[in-house]
Amino acid sequence: MIKLLRKIHLIYSLACILFFFILFLPLYYWFTRSPRYYGVLNKFRTAHSFMAAALSGIFFNFNFEKKLDKKQTYIFCANHTSNLDIIIMCTLARGRYHFMGKEELMKNPVLGIFFKTIDIAVSRASKISSFRAFKKAAENLENGMSLIIFPEGKIDDAYPPVLQDFKSGPFRLAIEKNIPIVPVSIKNVWKIMWDDGTKYGTRPGIIDVYVHEPILTSTLAVENDDVLKEEVYSKINSKL
Repeated sequence: MIKLLRKIHLIYSLACILFFFILFLPLYYWFTRSPRYYGVLNKFRTAHSFMAAALSGIFFNFNFEKKLDKKQTYIFCANHTSNLDIIIMCTLARGRYHFMGKEELMKNPVLGIFFKTIDIAVSRASKISSFRAFKKAAENLENGMSLIIFPEGKIDDAYPPVLQDFKSGPFRLAIEKNIPIVPVSIKNVWKIMWDDGTKYGTRPGIIDVYVHEPILTSTLAVENDDVLKEEVYSKINSKL
């Protein structure tokens, strides 16, 4: 019975996401046409994420170690165990931000419009694709767009989930561009929805998100990217 209810809730929550996507689609189409509109576009992405989650009975409890500067450009690094992580990060981030994610998301009926415009799609199997993606991300950071990335690179098959090894790209980028990194621990989202929800379904609930103090990179050399990676890994893992 519980499994059936979770399956029903999954269908309902996906319907909520799709409803607001269709409602906002004319605005999404317009505001993805030019980078100068991206700040406004993200306000609608945030509203879309919050309302769809709330209508599904899913809420977020953000705990900030230190208040973030709304005018500062950041690289947000979070653990990744659920498709809800994207909604969570849209609710957390402010202003001009963009995601880096897997190439397959370009075919997603909801996320595709963003990964063909504001966000960056990368093929995990291609070094050339990765190089181009991080080059584009570097340009966006220079233009004041914060980057949201899941350094594990994918949702692992382990259940309950365990934090996987991080890729080095975002940490090298943070040092090269002197951008503070914000580690984000998404603590219990997998209990609400693991992966895409198809195996265990979903349920209402409160997701706890711990936002760590930004780590400054101005004193680090590029050769210290592994040290930075280990520090971010340790901070995220400490709250899971």
